[in-house]
Amino acid sequence: MRVVLAEDLFLLRDGLTRTLQEHGCEVVAAVDNHPALVRALREERPDVAVIDIRLPPGFTDEGLRAALEARRERPGLPVLILSQYVEQLYAQELLAGGEGAVGYLLKDRVTHTAQFVDAVRTVAAGGTVLDPQVVARLLARSEARGNTAALTPREHEVLRLMAEGRSNAAIATALHFSESAVAKHTAGIFAKLRIEPSADDNRRVLAVLAYLRR
Repeated sequence: MRVVLAEDLFLLRDGLTRTLQEHGCEVVAAVDNHPALVRALREERPDVAVIDIRLPPGFTDEGLRAALEARRERPGLPVLILSQYVEQLYAQELLAGGEGAVGYLLKDRVTHTAQFVDAVRTVAAGGTVLDPQVVARLLARSEARGNTAALTPREHEVLRLMAEGRSNAAIATALHFSESAVAKHTAGIFAKLRIEPSADDNRRVLAVLAYLRR
């Protein structure tokens, strides 16, 4: 798996590079600024890009802008965005296209090697990964507007795990009940939210989040 990495802090960039390499990834470019990232994405055509949301020269949203532009030029390019804080607007913008193969992870998570590498692989494979804190913030805002008021407490739990990109099997393990029970709760969620269910986990997550962003 060929990876382009963009992170302005040398120690973190070096650590992430070593972690990826130790887990069988080829880091084809490790850059520290926006112009270099744009060039790397165009020239290297990676299997996945891991990008800090804020990069020099402006330290605002250069990484996100480069990622979105790259996905316009190459639809479906897998991108995992790293951020120091939960920034809902940026998370929503990343998800807005609905193509999948995207992730939004807080930097605190990258210190957990297994979680980070698993997130990179999931996104590279076309999946969706959202930091639990991002999911909680989106759901809290939605609940304040009453969008999910009809859901039962158990359906809320299932929805949170779905939005984090968990499969039915993973949800069943986390909540200690059968996959058939997960399927039943999932069907109930879609019915109450008036979202057409899909066998595709990735589209399922994006559909739920699209509703929550309304």
